[in-house]
Amino acid sequence: MFEIRRYTAADAEEWDRLVAESKNGTFLFMRGYMDYHSDRFSDCSLMAYENKDNGSKPQLTAVLPANICGNELRSHGGLTYGGLVMSRELTIEQCLDIFKAINVFLRDECHVNHVVYKPTPWIYHSIPSEEDLYAISNTCQAQITAREISSTIRLDNRLKFSKLRHRCANKARRNGVEAREADDIGTFWHILDNNLTSRYGVHPVHSIKELQLLKSRFPDNIRLYMAYMGSEAIAGTLVFECGSVIHTQYISASPKGKELGALDLLLDYLINNRYADAEYIDFGKSTENRGHYLNTNLIHQKEGFGGRGVCYDTYEWTIE
Repeated sequence: MFEIRRYTAADAEEWDRLVAESKNGTFLFMRGYMDYHSDRFSDCSLMAYENKDNGSKPQLTAVLPANICGNELRSHGGLTYGGLVMSRELTIEQCLDIFKAINVFLRDECHVNHVVYKPTPWIYHSIPSEEDLYAISNTCQAQITAREISSTIRLDNRLKFSKLRHRCANKARRNGVEAREADDIGTFWHILDNNLTSRYGVHPVHSIKELQLLKSRFPDNIRLYMAYMGSEAIAGTLVFECGSVIHTQYISASPKGKELGALDLLLDYLINNRYADAEYIDFGKSTENRGHYLNTNLIHQKEGFGGRGVCYDTYEWTIE
């Protein structure tokens, strides 16, 4: 039997311990990451406790990062993916029971009648962890309502760079461009912001202060790599180390960096040197409008480095 409770700040340590020991969690689910923008979302994260018949203390078995919007529960709006974060021991039967209990709790305690659910893509699982997908289909009659695509490299079986990407990396090398880890979030953010505003008229999702805050909270997970021409930074990428997956959160280059192929050299360094022993590098999604629009220029660039498709799905269901 499972009891569902709504997360409170007093539960942070217990929540983080479950995430750290889970089979499908990443540091993005730690409260120090989730709560940095708590003013933007009405948090309604849930905690599932198993009550055993032997009289022992209820044991936290899974957590669900989420926020509430009217009568709808959504996988947390500050995260690209979410879903049920499960202990390594959790079984399919337990997962079925958890979602039955979640639906009852949402209906009776939160007055929620609709759920939008974004599971963690399989590449981020430390062991097979798709019990939730079976459970929401079987118990909740969930349906896929959006499918987006990311570009991912399996590093122990990676493809060669395309001729264009290889040629651009060599051009940067001939011009003396060098890649290394850096700590200048401000310089990188301005390169990124100038690029986004000139091309799309938008600013980065994270501000400089937010990125600096998150990097200070998770220095072992959030790293910045830059390409330099002498002392001038001309390209960079912010990397999120998520267990076996290296995720490039932002990638950008200055006009000079684009001209010299600095990003190609930088990614060549990350893929073939710095993270060559990792399992995956995930470049993130190249879609907009819930997957209906594919940014072909963007995905062609990622595919040129050897990235191939991993789907990021959204499921929805109605609670009767």
